[in-house]
Amino acid sequence: MRKLSRRQNENLKKSKNVVHSNLEEAITLLQETATAKFIESVELHANLNIDPKYADQQLRTTVTLPHGVGKSMCIAVLTNEANFNEAKEGGADIVGSQELIDDISQGNINFDLLVATPDMMPKLAKLGRVLGPKGLMPSPKSGTVSTTLTETLSEFKKGKFEYKADKAGVVHVSFGKANFSKDQLVENLTSLYQSIEQNRPSGVKGKYFKSLFICASMGPSIQLDLNLIAEL
Repeated sequence: MRKLSRRQNENLKKSKNVVHSNLEEAITLLQETATAKFIESVELHANLNIDPKYADQQLRTTVTLPHGVGKSMCIAVLTNEANFNEAKEGGADIVGSQELIDDISQGNINFDLLVATPDMMPKLAKLGRVLGPKGLMPSPKSGTVSTTLTETLSEFKKGKFEYKADKAGVVHVSFGKANFSKDQLVENLTSLYQSIEQNRPSGVKGKYFKSLFICASMGPSIQLDLNLIAEL
């Protein structure tokens, strides 16, 4: 096992076996433990009481956080030539039709998000094995299949993004950067928690949240009191 640095050991001592009942104090600790030589992302890890192998216990949705996540997104739009100008004027970084499909099939995926108009979906279906594992396959539920490109692009450029629970029923998602203000991180985390709560799958029985942890990308996990977070 790799030996921990003094910094890592000090950070672990601050968070080990502690369930934090004060959200602002937990955010402060998160920022104090973000001591890498780069600006770290801050993450929420929500362990949910769901079994995603059942359709009525799956969680996949979108959210727009009040202060974004500190990352600019490269957006590609797959549509017919008649919509190229609208897509470009709406802020798309890459716009294409069959040539974009060809690029993707060859493994040239140089974007963070793919938006498609409905007429292109049959052509895109064969690329499900390429795009699916990367979380890039457009879908109506995530808002990435659209006939209103200007509106859709505006929403994603403002910071809208998709998240989902993994096969174990855990949501892993960034809610900002460690150099955001404490208030910004509190507001982003609150919005993210409320989004998860409001999109509770219909098949959930009993309590929904099993545990909640926050951390900087290189920092220790900080556990949050479920009673505290439920009051948000």
